[in-house]
Amino acid sequence: MNLAAIRATIELAKRNEAETAQLQRALALQIPLLHSAIKLPAQQPVAALLAFVTTYIDQVPNCLEAALAISGAARIDTHVKPLLQLAGDYFRRPEELVDVGLDELMYEAYLAHRLMEEVNDYYRASVGMPLVPVDLTVANLIGHHLIGEPFANELDEAVLFSVEQLVHRQPRADAPALQHSGNYPDDRWPCLTRHLNVDLQLSGF
Repeated sequence: MNLAAIRATIELAKRNEAETAQLQRALALQIPLLHSAIKLPAQQPVAALLAFVTTYIDQVPNCLEAALAISGAARIDTHVKPLLQLAGDYFRRPEELVDVGLDELMYEAYLAHRLMEEVNDYYRASVGMPLVPVDLTVANLIGHHLIGEPFANELDEAVLFSVEQLVHRQPRADAPALQHSGNYPDDRWPCLTRHLNVDLQLSGF
């Protein structure tokens, strides 16, 4: 998997956004329509939401890199790589980018993060630990709402189909192998929304 190409794709899209502000304008129009459970700061809410989406996209190659390292150390990489490759394949390569911006990469990031969330849930149910030590639940719920229905539901269905075809055929890892494979508890991997001034009150969603 070419993580450098994924990061290059993201950087090109961020430069496109800096020049066009396309996503920023779209988010400004969306803010009055956001679900009341999504909490933004009173000051500069558009900037906060843009920072969330940008970080959400940026974290895709970081999560993939961590999953590759952890699964390799736990000796389950042969079985995990097809899923991670699928998540990486959602991203366009730099040479395929013309006018593609962060708004389109948000869809691709959602697919990748949702797939990794499902993989994490599988390993958590199997051995009591997720594969990658990052909480994607809240970020993915916000991403789902930003993308909107019915398209976000279609993306979810594509992810669930892929997981059904791949992950449930994999052998189970054991918790000690995962626990000692990647310096597991790490402040690098908090809930994705914790420091971004964007949050979700799940009871109201």
